[in-house]
Amino acid sequence: MHLTYDVIVVGSGFSAIAVTCNLIEQLPASAKVAVVGDDPGFGRGTAYRTELYLHRLNVPAGRMSLLPHQPDDFVDWLKSHGRRLQAGDFASRSDYGLYVRDTLARLLRKRDGRCRVDFIKAKAAGCVERYSSTLAFHLGNGDEIAGKNVVLCLGVGNATLPVAPDEVPPLLRSRIIENPWRLSWLRRVAPSDAVCILGSGLTMIDQVLALRAHGHAGKIDVLSRRGLAPLGHAWKPPAPLPIDVETLPDTISGILKTLRGKSRTVADWRAVMDGLRPATQALWQRLSSKERARFLRHALPWWNIHRHRVAPDVFDRFEKLVLDGTVRFHAGFLKSLGAEEGRLVASYRVRATRDIAEIRADWLVNCTGMERAGISHSPLLKEMSRFELIVPDPLGLGIQVDAASEVIAPSRISPARLFAVGALTAGQFWEITAVPDIRVQAKVVVEEIVSRG
Repeated sequence: MHLTYDVIVVGSGFSAIAVTCNLIEQLPASAKVAVVGDDPGFGRGTAYRTELYLHRLNVPAGRMSLLPHQPDDFVDWLKSHGRRLQAGDFASRSDYGLYVRDTLARLLRKRDGRCRVDFIKAKAAGCVERYSSTLAFHLGNGDEIAGKNVVLCLGVGNATLPVAPDEVPPLLRSRIIENPWRLSWLRRVAPSDAVCILGSGLTMIDQVLALRAHGHAGKIDVLSRRGLAPLGHAWKPPAPLPIDVETLPDTISGILKTLRGKSRTVADWRAVMDGLRPATQALWQRLSSKERARFLRHALPWWNIHRHRVAPDVFDRFEKLVLDGTVRFHAGFLKSLGAEEGRLVASYRVRATRDIAEIRADWLVNCTGMERAGISHSPLLKEMSRFELIVPDPLGLGIQVDAASEVIAPSRISPARLFAVGALTAGQFWEITAVPDIRVQAKVVVEEIVSRG
């Protein structure tokens, strides 16, 4: 089967649903859209499928509307579903996933005057240029579709353990949780089991609280390169401190010095981070490639714990576990995994030393999060790169796009337009993985497609 569409959306996560909703709102009734993805939880993704009430959004509900021109939409949905939350509260991820699903369903129910949308449950396996001014995709089910406009909404893959699979003792492989978001593993953990979590970001906090909710009472050791954990939002958020990006230095060291100075002038450092938030993309685009690389190499871990904060009540729950010694942090580099008396032994080099230390545990949980946005996790993107339909970002932050999110590929000859939304565009925008950023980008990309007819 070969069908031609006005727009093809490739992906099945939040970026894809945001683009699809904007297409339904903006395209004429004569247009045809295909949404290609093989994830059964279309639009919810890994983050929004969790059912645990302790797994919260990291952004207040008032900033999480799917459509930027309807800022109160999510808060109104919460109220209509009996959730007693205000705009400044942090809703559950499960509720947000349901809201995203309901929003799409509501738009699709508008039969009059909206474009045709075909949802194709298949994986896009390859892409070629057609002389008919389209880009064609070979699908895993054997079909082929072509589009005059294409929007890549592919996310990033789970980061793998820094130990080769053949170096893991075979008898203990069932005790290594590669994907902790498949929460069925929690039922296998005995209350007194010792757990070692690799990685200390937001996923780690989610899994620690999930363990406790499932009756786990044992010790939890957390190993990461720097032993840093995310900080919490304030119960009463301070007013953001306005920051003029144009007045900031052009070097990472100069920027950090300036921001530290500003932090000493306010009662709460969060005021500085929140003031910088609206200007982060502009700041990133001012940096040279050398300074961007320096940021990724030296400043990124500290940026992450201050920028990507957790709900205040969630942070308080987690901090109590740290203070009473239930959760213990270790800073170092995992070197090997061994076995001793039926238990896992994680050997690591202690940070800033040559010393080797060990953590003994019954379970090892991979919470290193998502890999940095790139093309290595996607066979489709690797093939498109091989045929020079896309160009990898030089810092490994997705693919090269311009300021309008249109893919830069000098070797492409087809007049079909190719865009990217979400994590794949981090090289251009950096701050482009959170809902408030993606929803704006999705709207702008669709407006660009509509304006060109």
